[in-house]
Amino acid sequence: MQTLAHLVKGAAWNGSGSRTGKVYNPSTGEVSRQVILATGDDVNEVVTIAHDAFKGWSTTPPAKRAQIMFKFRELLNRHMDELAQLLSAEHGKTIADAKGEISRGIEVIEFTCGIPQLLKGEYSEQVANGVDSYSTRQAIGVVAGITPFNFPAMVPLWMYPVALACGNCFILKPSERDPSVALRIGELLHEAGLPAGVFNIVNGDKEAVDALLDNPLVEAISFVGSTAIGHYIYKRGTENGKRVQALCGAKNHMVIMPDADMQQVADALIGSAYGSAGERCMAISVAVPVGDETADRVIQALAPRVKELKIAPYTDPQSDMGPVITGDSLERIHNYIQQGVDDGAKLVVDGRELKIEGHEDGYFIGGCLFDHVTADM
Repeated sequence: MQTLAHLVKGAAWNGSGSRTGKVYNPSTGEVSRQVILATGDDVNEVVTIAHDAFKGWSTTPPAKRAQIMFKFRELLNRHMDELAQLLSAEHGKTIADAKGEISRGIEVIEFTCGIPQLLKGEYSEQVANGVDSYSTRQAIGVVAGITPFNFPAMVPLWMYPVALACGNCFILKPSERDPSVALRIGELLHEAGLPAGVFNIVNGDKEAVDALLDNPLVEAISFVGSTAIGHYIYKRGTENGKRVQALCGAKNHMVIMPDADMQQVADALIGSAYGSAGERCMAISVAVPVGDETADRVIQALAPRVKELKIAPYTDPQSDMGPVITGDSLERIHNYIQQGVDDGAKLVVDGRELKIEGHEDGYFIGGCLFDHVTADM
């Protein structure tokens, strides 16, 4: 079985940790790889490496940093098919969803290609008698990102290209559930010419996270994930004097007016509620029709579409929705659905009994749709 290591100084690095985590193929339920989990000492060693690389990188001209980003963009586009396969094999989302995710990340890299213009300071003459005012933009040092399983390529790419282009060094702690695509993208970044030590990846769990939060050489933390963990990271990080941004769990509502085009409503809900198996903060999980007649029309338009969704492994090009990420996630979703039934909501479409031939142990669930949901459920 393949063992995934950390990525330090542009190369695989095992560290000192003896613990490993299992990486599953959600379409089969089988363990496909194992990943080495970093110790606190491992993280501190990598932080020191990044800190040592900071002086050289932060004094590199912004135009030269941008040239690396241009090359990085080119490599990601060239390797799009390979990256999408890696992503889908560990996350389960369709190839189309995976390519869309990577493309959204590439858009951020394209933004960084113009970063030299944005890094210019300002000069104001005579703001007071004999006083001129200067402002400069400077990198702050070693920064870190803690990212979720649901967008293992896009969310990291929202963070580190900007940080790197601005002259910071970066440590990424991706989700240990699907780390392969982040590691491969990190290899391509070094192939684009990034100096060793400027960008590093440490795989791990809470022990690795706590080490990043506590290490005094880490100046800032960016987090995307659940609300409870976001509160924890924000509190512990800020107590240690770090800049912290925590983008926490969310779901969205769609309000449907009586004069809405129900075909467009159904189209929007199919994409937003069931895309990526609903495992994203942008998902619209609750539709709020205005009036009973509107609600009936929504159900009439939407229920057949939900029943027609093709649930299949990412290897099926006709798949509309793949499996969820783990068996624990599948069990939790089943429990939520049963809770809705027990609370008295009407389960119009029940996808819990779905079985995919040849993938009976995969983490699949069909599209589900509730009606007559009250605000206290």
